[in-house]
Parts: sequence; C-alpha cells; structure tokens
Amino acid sequence: MSVSVFAPISVGNVSVGFDTLGLALTPVDGSLVGDIVTVEAFDQSSVKQQSNNTENALSSEFVLAGTHASRLPAGAEKNIVWRCYQAFEKALSQKQVDAQAIKITLHKNIPVSSGLGSSACSVVAAFAALNTFYNTPFSEHELLLMMGELEGEISGSVHYDNVAPCYLGGLQLMLNDEQQVTQPIPTFDDCYWVIAYPDVEVSTKAAREILPQNYSRATLITFGQNLAGFIDASHRQNKQQAFRYLTDIVAEPYRAQLLPNFADTKAHLLASGALAVGISGSGPTLFAVTDDRQKAEAFQQWLNDNYLQTPEGFVHICQVDHQGARKI
Repeated sequence: MSVSVFAPISVGNVSVGFDTLGLALTPVDGSLVGDIVTVEAFDQSSVKQQSNNTENALSSEFVLAGTHASRLPAGAEKNIVWRCYQAFEKALSQKQVDAQAIKITLHKNIPVSSGLGSSACSVVAAFAALNTFYNTPFSEHELLLMMGELEGEISGSVHYDNVAPCYLGGLQLMLNDEQQVTQPIPTFDDCYWVIAYPDVEVSTKAAREILPQNYSRATLITFGQNLAGFIDASHRQNKQQAFRYLTDIVAEPYRAQLLPNFADTKAHLLASGALAVGISGSGPTLFAVTDDRQKAEAFQQWLNDNYLQTPEGFVHICQVDHQGARKI
C-alpha cells in the first residue's frame, strides 16, 4: 500500500490577524505548490538478513526529495517529517494500534523560511498521509492538535495559523478553545492573491524576536477593531470594506525592514490598484490582492522584475485553496 498526500502553501496572519488568521492558496495555473509526503510499506527482509538478531525491531526508512530538498539537512533525525512519524507511532501505541515498518518520502517543493507555511506543509502532509495509511485511527481534531504540537517545535510556540488552513483549506480563524481549534471564514473567491518570494532568508524565530514584548493600549484597540471589522465584512461579503481593514499594525512595522525594499514595493502595488498588500507570515514572501486578472498579471511581471533577488525566487498568481491537504 502506498499513500501520497499534498499539502498547499498558506499565508499566516493575513495582515490583520496576527497568529489568528490563515489562508490556503493554490496557483491558478494548476501547479501543486506545496509539499508531498508518500508513505508506503517497507520490506524489512533485507534489513533482517543483515542482522544476527531475528527479533530486530521495526525498521523504517526516510527519503528526502523535491526541488528544495538541498536546503534541508539530509539526516532523518533532523527532519520534522521524521519527528511527525515518531509522534504518530507513539500516539498509535496509545490507541493500541500496531505500527508497521514504512518508507516515508518527503518531496520538499517549497523553500524553508519562506513565509508560506513551509514547515506546516511538511507536518500536515506527513500526519495526513500517515493517518490515511493506517486507515484513519485519528479524528480530524486529534490530528490537528498533533500538527500544532509539531509545528510548535519549529517555531517555538504552538500556533495553528498555517497548519489549519493547510490541512482544512480556505480561510481559517484560530480559536482559543481546546474543543475547537479553528473556524472557517467566508472568502472572496473572485480575488487573486499574487505571492512573491524573493529568495532571501527570514527565519520565523528571528521574525518573532524582532517584535516588541508589549504593545500600547491604542494598538490593541485598533488591532481588535480591524480584525473584527474584517471578519464581519467577510461574512457580509463586503469586499471593499474587508480589504480596507486588511492592515498589519502588529508585525509589519517591525518586519518590513527584513524584506527587500518592502515599503516602496507596497506603495507601488497599492498605487497600481491592489486591494491590499502585506507580508505573508513572517516573510520574506509578500502578497498583493486584486479582483482583476489583468492587474494580477501586471503585478506578477512587476514583482518578477523588481522584487526577486535571485533566480530561485518566484511569483505565483493564486486563489483560495478550499481543499487543503489531499491525496494525489
């Protein structure tokens, strides 16, 4: 048996919802931008033949592949997908389900520290593939909690603004409720989200450390008003009002300096008719939103010419991915 699961990229924070909103995206050209994890049964016979111990414990294999595999450490123990596998097997034992020897392959197809939920893609694809391989011993909620824990090992704190949309699709609002981690929010499906990754490194840890420890009362009030206004306008499908609220007063004022020429780039895109422009997650990817396909294509060309820093950078025109993680 072999199972392959694709997990799409996501935009964390979505400007207005620091650690609270996440949006799954997929390119309009149909390409699969995200990670794929394949789980298959592993033949241990060759392993046992090389061992004098006939009671040899289960042996499993990890393989790293994909367009961005070279930017990850090669060893299994240093890869978050292998840690997902170990956590999943531990959880299986608590349910008294026997583990099997498996081969698990990570096809790493997006760059690390990109601001597109790279680690979440790996975590979601791994847990979803393992759960499918074992005939779904865990519920959606149980799996989401495990995903959040493993994502927290990378970023330093448990948060779901990438794993929830990556797993479930759409725009997700994180809830402070152990019984329900997230709630889907209506989206504007005629909008295009142009994402541009310049290929400079901004680690999530560094991007969090640059933020202040405390915020003023005025900032907190404005943050709450903007987030509430965006959620309300989304439910009423008032597009213009929703995107007027899509501003980041929590992270962007501090993280903008980590991105190449972000202020001028944002100003140009807004002057060119973008409904909103912001930093995707902790950066360095930025996004620009429009409901006009021609403008989206113009943004794509301009960002290709003016924002990318190396040939490894990329720009995609995307729309909301409502599927989330899925078998392929």
